[in-house]
Amino acid sequence: QVQLVESGGGLAQAGGSLRLSCAASGMIFSINDMGWYRQAPGKQRELVATITSDGTTKYADPVKGRFAISRDNAKKRMYLQMNSLKAEDTAVYYCNAVSVVTPEGYVYDRWGQGTQVTVSS
Repeated sequence: QVQLVESGGGLAQAGGSLRLSCAASGMIFSINDMGWYRQAPGKQRELVATITSDGTTKYADPVKGRFAISRDNAKKRMYLQMNSLKAEDTAVYYCNAVSVVTPEGYVYDRWGQGTQVTVSS
């Protein structure tokens, strides 16, 4: 069974940095597009950044120039480097895999359990 586990969240001061990690486990041949999403209290989940299997990235406007998404395909990990943090970045951050290739075929739309990021102003 494919599982995604986030880590690296916590408390940071405004202007500080945090690095999130997402580790995929299970019988996995490869992972296609992946992304980070976040959900603040009382708000809908929103896209933060995406990355394809060959490293092409896209960012939501609020995080452009401050966040960097990356991945290590061999380790089946994805990362989110968050710099110049703002109070409005406070949210639960989720890791997503759009599709995963396993011995049994494709597994679609896998999510991690989320990791809390709190930025104090």
